[in-house]
Amino acid sequence: MGPIGIYQQKAHGYFTFPKLEGEIGNRMIFRGKERLIWSLNNYLGLANHPEVRRVDAEAAGVYGMAYPMGARMMSGQTKYHEQLEGELAEFVGKEDAFLLNYGYQGMVSIIDCLVDRRDVIVYDSDAHACIIDGVRLHFGKRFVYPHNNIENLEKELERAKKLTDQTGGGILVITEGVYGMVGDLGKLKDIIRLKEKYNFRLLVDDAHGFGTMGATGAGTGEHMEIQEEIDVYFGTFAKAMAGIGAFVATKENITQFLRYNMRSQTYAKSLPMPMVIGALKRMDMIRTMPELRSDLWTIVNALQTGLRERGFNVGGGESPVTPVFLNGTVNEATNLTFDLRENFDIFCSVIAYPVVPKGIIMLRLIPTAVHTLEDVSYTIDAFTKIKDKLDSGFYASMDMVDMSGNNPTR
Repeated sequence: MGPIGIYQQKAHGYFTFPKLEGEIGNRMIFRGKERLIWSLNNYLGLANHPEVRRVDAEAAGVYGMAYPMGARMMSGQTKYHEQLEGELAEFVGKEDAFLLNYGYQGMVSIIDCLVDRRDVIVYDSDAHACIIDGVRLHFGKRFVYPHNNIENLEKELERAKKLTDQTGGGILVITEGVYGMVGDLGKLKDIIRLKEKYNFRLLVDDAHGFGTMGATGAGTGEHMEIQEEIDVYFGTFAKAMAGIGAFVATKENITQFLRYNMRSQTYAKSLPMPMVIGALKRMDMIRTMPELRSDLWTIVNALQTGLRERGFNVGGGESPVTPVFLNGTVNEATNLTFDLRENFDIFCSVIAYPVVPKGIIMLRLIPTAVHTLEDVSYTIDAFTKIKDKLDSGFYASMDMVDMSGNNPTR
């Protein structure tokens, strides 16, 4: 069953595979009751923006979901796919971009495409699953360094350079801009300082940074003022863009190589036209409506500052992702989350062992532009109350909530 699946009988449909219904927003329906939702990556509130929905609907009406038929290389190319690629490249400051059907398969395929058996991959231990799966396809050597540990990264680069000096291959370093689980940033500046010495290329997965970080929303590289030093930049539409799809942006010759060699795109149907037209609209709004990011960061700052003032550990991240770290067991995590959802009407993601170390409970909050300051105030008060209950042993004194039936067993 795996480390998570062992809880499926008690958790399915409530803690895992929950159904959130109704209009996407700060409040949705869970199990027939309205809840305050903090678990959607709808950073800029575009999922249900009237203009976005209008353009999505019009494009679906004109083109349907089938057009264009076939893979891009064979029969699935349109001027709108090319237009979107051009706009994405310009926005993130790269020469060219290649549109991808999905973020997960896109990253896997980018890694597979960029390296051969002579090359060495060096990657962060907290890398997203799509990076891990891409690395697993590599026939050559791969070295992992502890999360954001630059001293250890340099040791792995020394090992990698010795190998590539013998094989004639290159080194690919992979990190994330924003680490989506706990919200901290990859140490891009420190990594880039090592480029001259070790002559590697840097691939950055900026799924959570694209659209949210930087003066214009161009990502974590813009935020750190080192965007031009990122060799291969990857972003998705599933977060700030509230859509489906992804892109990779880099130098024109590398992009062209990817176009002709990425198996996940060569042998897959082109991204449907409504998603492309919809993405063009979203890009326009991100460029021309800075108030979307301003509204997001108003909520982020209020939430994180308020939680810290109440004594909560929310990590040291600089991104919207807001983890709340508590001490407790899996049993306490389930009872606490049930209390939070049923008695405080707050829905957020809960993470416990084995995803985090034993004895740690992590509640993960995703602020968005459509949350309100009233939402923030209510949530901070509710979290203060559940923490008091947790510290008093209230949740430990109960059996684990069992959601396998219609009613929980307490």
